[in-house]
Amino acid sequence: MTVLACDLGGTRMKIGLVRDGHVLAQTTKPAKSKAGLAAALPALKSAWLRQLNKLGIAVSDCGGIAVAFPSLVDLKSGRLRAGYGKYGDAAQVDLSAWARREFKLPLAVENDARMALTGEWKHGAGRGSNNLVMMTLGTGLGTAAVIEGHLLRGPHGQAGVLGGHLTVNYRGRDCTCGNLGCAEAEASTVVLCDLAARLPEWDSSALRQCATLNYAVVFKHADAGDPCALKLREHSLRVWGAMAVNLIHAYDPETVILGGGIMAAQEVILPAVKEYIHRCAHTPWGRVQVVPGQLGDAAALLAAEWLLSEQQGVLR
Repeated sequence: MTVLACDLGGTRMKIGLVRDGHVLAQTTKPAKSKAGLAAALPALKSAWLRQLNKLGIAVSDCGGIAVAFPSLVDLKSGRLRAGYGKYGDAAQVDLSAWARREFKLPLAVENDARMALTGEWKHGAGRGSNNLVMMTLGTGLGTAAVIEGHLLRGPHGQAGVLGGHLTVNYRGRDCTCGNLGCAEAEASTVVLCDLAARLPEWDSSALRQCATLNYAVVFKHADAGDPCALKLREHSLRVWGAMAVNLIHAYDPETVILGGGIMAAQEVILPAVKEYIHRCAHTPWGRVQVVPGQLGDAAALLAAEWLLSEQQGVLR
């Protein structure tokens, strides 16, 4: 049975159709998240209808809709708790009612980091392990955990997904969550421009000439020897390593999966984080496996069937 799936990021919406563990169709649209969630829904609907029409699948033959969203989710109501600077109206939008009205289908929604981990757990780098965590390195830093075969959620829906807000520097930068020195406030794309501008090397750096400053640019200029880029890269690698150690100490995983757009530079990031973990994590039972995600943008989409089965029971 076909499931309509989407991963609503702050920058991009990944939209697709999933059946039997395979992505039948997938497209990416600009999120325009500052305009709000309600404003994004017509584009989401249109994309699904085009995909269904192209494949000759009727809406009535679909099992439901699964949404990955960058927010905490109220587990009892299925409503989004907040937009966290991305979709400001999220808490006021009833996605389930929208799905029933527009498609006559049930809808399940979950935090995007949990969805990405579930996709990797069931279909990608986490197969065969029931104790794992995932770090998604991107605009922000997302995390999620599976412990003894159970996706960690907690009574308020925030267990496991606030790894980006674990403290890595108690004298560090103010974070939007209210904490100080969170990993996300110390090394993520959303703070990269400010991090760079605070370095003495910034004034003479080639990074200043770049139209857009992101980690792809930083890693490229670091390879070329730019002092500012080198400092940013080294700092970020240490923050991500410390964050991974915190997750290991908190959740006792056998495997750490690294995913997200920044992992396009996995040939640098993976060995650096692995070395930090093996040097600093307390794991007297053995070494944690550190692996890259395998599914890329499809990770959260491929969790759609599992999520609907769990929350709605429509695919059992």
